[in-house]
Amino acid sequence: MATDLERQFDSAMMAIYQRAKTEAKYNANVFLGMLSDRGGLATARYLINSASASEGYTNLWERNRLDLTVEALVLENGKWHPLFTAEELAKAKARLIAYNYKF
Repeated sequence: MATDLERQFDSAMMAIYQRAKTEAKYNANVFLGMLSDRGGLATARYLINSASASEGYTNLWERNRLDLTVEALVLENGKWHPLFTAEELAKAKARLIAYNYKF
């Protein structure tokens, strides 16, 4: 059973999908499929723990919209931090730093 915070996070993940579509003209169909199949939290953990940046991450980087990545969503709002391990938060931060994200 998902907690209230997890349900809020699911909504936040869907919101970055919608924003990427409207603001960055990026239709992240694979991401949407992952949200449908896994839910927001499992999708975020999967993407953060991947050895390399996803195609979607790269597409958003090319559009100068790393603010719409899962990594930025998780790090920029401390309310999500309890959902992730310290290692996952560090991985998300390292990926954003590697792509010159401005916090």
